[in-house]
Amino acid sequence: MFYKPTEGHGLPHNPFNAIVTPRPIGWISTRSSDGVDNLAPYSFFNAVAYEPPQVMFASTSAKPDQDNTKDTVANIRDTGVFACNVVSYALRDAMNASSAALPAGADEFAHAGLVKAECDTIACSYVPAAPAVLECKLTQIVQLPGESNVAVFGEVTGVRIQDQYLVDGQFDVSLFQPLSRLGYRDYSAVRELFSLARPDDNNA
Repeated sequence: MFYKPTEGHGLPHNPFNAIVTPRPIGWISTRSSDGVDNLAPYSFFNAVAYEPPQVMFASTSAKPDQDNTKDTVANIRDTGVFACNVVSYALRDAMNASSAALPAGADEFAHAGLVKAECDTIACSYVPAAPAVLECKLTQIVQLPGESNVAVFGEVTGVRIQDQYLVDGQFDVSLFQPLSRLGYRDYSAVRELFSLARPDDNNA
């Protein structure tokens, strides 16, 4: 089939959500200017640069109690910082619980039954159970076409890795099976790895 997004697809569910997959999940923790911690998952998320290390995530909806955005973006606008918590397979239910549309001022850490701890380089909480955490300072928020669509970019100021996932100097994702978002309500966990050497890789 072929369709133009402006004219609709005629299917029961939007196929675009299942085409660009798998997508890593950015479990973004923030703190409001009033000191209330927030935690929410975003599947439009990725690393975008090595030096300095940078990440981005996109927010594509709004809450009635925020100004055309969600708590996460509102908090980052106010404080200029956020943390990205890596979601392991073991944390899938807590991640899902934190996606609930709670009122502004609610603490998703508590709602999801998660212990939290204080970041080192920014004023924000993180998920200690996460295999890795990226502490970030805001670099820019880009307004995207479409209502309530924004992309948030941040520079990584601190990296936290649980020691048990470092094997021979490498971060071994097979040990915690990172969760990824597929289409619709589907997710996947990374359980199988293989390597490919680039044609110009002299270390192969």
